[in-house]
Amino acid sequence: MDEDLISSLTRQIKEDILENYLTERRLVGLQIEEIENLAESAKERALRAGRRLNRVVHLMIHPDMVKKLNTLLGIPQPSFWCDCSQKKPSRRIHFIRVRALTDRAKFRKLLVESYNRLYQWMERYRATFEELSAQCRAVNSNIKHFQQNFDLLTILSFLKGLDTVTLERKQFLGGNFTAEELASVDQRLYIPQIRFEDLCVPAPLALPKPEAIDSSLQELAHEVYRKYEDRVQRLLE
Repeated sequence: MDEDLISSLTRQIKEDILENYLTERRLVGLQIEEIENLAESAKERALRAGRRLNRVVHLMIHPDMVKKLNTLLGIPQPSFWCDCSQKKPSRRIHFIRVRALTDRAKFRKLLVESYNRLYQWMERYRATFEELSAQCRAVNSNIKHFQQNFDLLTILSFLKGLDTVTLERKQFLGGNFTAEELASVDQRLYIPQIRFEDLCVPAPLALPKPEAIDSSLQELAHEVYRKYEDRVQRLLE
């Protein structure tokens, strides 16, 4: 009788440990899901910043001028940002309206203002990227503590010791186990850490501050206008 009681209590303790494990696992799973959602939002913000880069590049008119701009801004090639710059101008980005006495001055102001807006969007994206990175590190720390807090070998042994009917009734790990699935239970128990690289979120560009390259942008605008005046005027229409 005592042995039956001890066996029953032992089993109950193991089931309680397993239930605690499943509860904590679900919480970690929700955190991982949130990271994935944040990554998708970050990618969308990256695309928005990329469209502002594309607008600046579009003002260069000619590939030679684009190369000079890429050098000035430090855009790596190949890269996500380089790909964004080479796309056709997005209709989602409105053409910036500026006023000046001459087309030359108008084009200069247009380039400078376009860059200012690109810089602002890139800094917003940088904040999003850094927040995602911090959240990812926090979740990975939670995963590490989660794995340390539970003896997976004991839990695995207990699961495999349960009969199929009990497993189906309790629906451990969110689903029913068949006898064939028991062999892969250990794989389902393990939660790998999040690899930030696997989220495929591009690192933000380290763009120069607008005031630091204001004169260089103006010189570039003058050069583009001097070489491709007709095309610039059509662009400004």
